[in-house]
Amino acid sequence: MPRKQRCRCIEGYPDHWAFSPEELSGKEPVVMTLDEFETIRLLDREGLTQEQCAEKMGIARTTVTAIYDSARRKVADALVEGKQLLIRGGNYRLNDQGAAGIMQKGTDTMRIAVTYENGEIFQHFGHTEQFKLYDVEDGRIVSEQIVPTNGSGHGALAGFLKAAQADALICGGIGMGAQSALAEAGIRLYGGVTGSADAAAKALAEGTLQYDPNARCDQHDHHHGEGHDCGHHHGEGHDCGHHHGEGHDCGHHHGEGHDCGHQEGDEGCRRHHGE
Repeated sequence: MPRKQRCRCIEGYPDHWAFSPEELSGKEPVVMTLDEFETIRLLDREGLTQEQCAEKMGIARTTVTAIYDSARRKVADALVEGKQLLIRGGNYRLNDQGAAGIMQKGTDTMRIAVTYENGEIFQHFGHTEQFKLYDVEDGRIVSEQIVPTNGSGHGALAGFLKAAQADALICGGIGMGAQSALAEAGIRLYGGVTGSADAAAKALAEGTLQYDPNARCDQHDHHHGEGHDCGHHHGEGHDCGHHHGEGHDCGHHHGEGHDCGHQEGDEGCRRHHGE
């Protein structure tokens, strides 16, 4: 029986998930896993030795060498052949994301996170300083908690929400990098929502939330003046309650995650097959 792979610790999710040449070649994209990306970040960006990298990732130095060699071959393939480079999947678990003080959720509980400021839905995901968490059981909210984010940036915030065991996020505007990070974390997105955070969470719990499935924030691509409201990119409102099959729970739309079993109870390890 083959030995189970040890999960590789990564510091967090990246802010950027896709890189493309000016002229796409039409060739199959190159997919770099998050553990491969982490070796590039630690060795080439941070200047660590392979021994230091191995210690940070919780794996053997020989494993670091193998992962790093694979990552560099993929970078070379993308650069030389003019292929798109995508970052996703892998056999990894996130390091501590600053969510230690957050209440544990029940087995049958859906946890909704809302970007939060003064009772309202904060309209720019990447700069939110607080989330309000709502635990839902049998279609009703049973507990609430306001938590500081302990960081900023799309990747860091998505990692924080994963560590906080969020199943769904309600927000205003949100960039494509953040959407990729949330998808990797297995968190369902309800964007383009404004108004009261409590009312939106209640509506999602009841399956009646109006949201924009195409909501995004273009602030990273265009330079808006002060006062730009990222959340106002709405098309026709989408009602989450009218597009589900029978028995569907809005919050449980996770990608396939694999628990490597290296450490019992370590739910942070994700392995994506077929990447």
